[in-house]
Amino acid sequence: MKYAFVTGGSRGIGKAICIKLSQAGLPVIINYKSNRDAALETKQAIEQLGGKAELMQFDVADKTQIEKSIEEWEESHPEDYIGVLVNNAGIRDDNVMFMMGDEQWQKVLDTTLNGFFYITRKILKHMMPRKRGGRIINISSLSGVKGLPGQANYSAAKAALIGATKALAQEVAPRGVTVNAVAPGFIETDMTKGLPEEELKMQIPAGRFGKVEEVADLVAFLASENAGYITGEVININGGLYT
Repeated sequence: MKYAFVTGGSRGIGKAICIKLSQAGLPVIINYKSNRDAALETKQAIEQLGGKAELMQFDVADKTQIEKSIEEWEESHPEDYIGVLVNNAGIRDDNVMFMMGDEQWQKVLDTTLNGFFYITRKILKHMMPRKRGGRIINISSLSGVKGLPGQANYSAAKAALIGATKALAQEVAPRGVTVNAVAPGFIETDMTKGLPEEELKMQIPAGRFGKVEEVADLVAFLASENAGYITGEVININGGLYT
């Protein structure tokens, strides 16, 4: 059986993606770092809609945890494989650069960029030999496309994710694996709660923040068989704020 794996899947965009992929008929592995209650809520939401979900706890910045957790899952699912990978986990720790500490810089890159590398490398070893190929969708950001002040660390990590997407897409295309990035703008989540929403809405041609379900719909399409000829792309979903 083909599974979908979503990092940072317990809340926000990740939760919406998990639910949408399950509605598309895929059993979903929900990765989370520490908030087990939120992960269980996502799992229950999926099951209430008739889907199937499992939890997998690890810190995406920790290579040892990643390899141990995925290997244990593979051993317990000898007939199954991960055919859709959504690298969604990421954190923000904003500050202007001249005041940014080493830890602020490093932990943001460790989570978004190193996490992508450790997880994708591990899963590709089993995804590429499959005759039906696979789908990798990386959640980047408007910050990685445009750059935003006070987010040099976050912009650097998300921009690097875009570069890695384009390179990896070329490596794995002959094996039937597609790799794309989705770059959301301002989406209604916990990560945008502290932002001046009314002020920012005036800069967005669509006049509003996006919804997590809109991002999830796009991810679900890229994960589908209908998107088999789309790879190496960065798709912005930002209400026209930056195109």
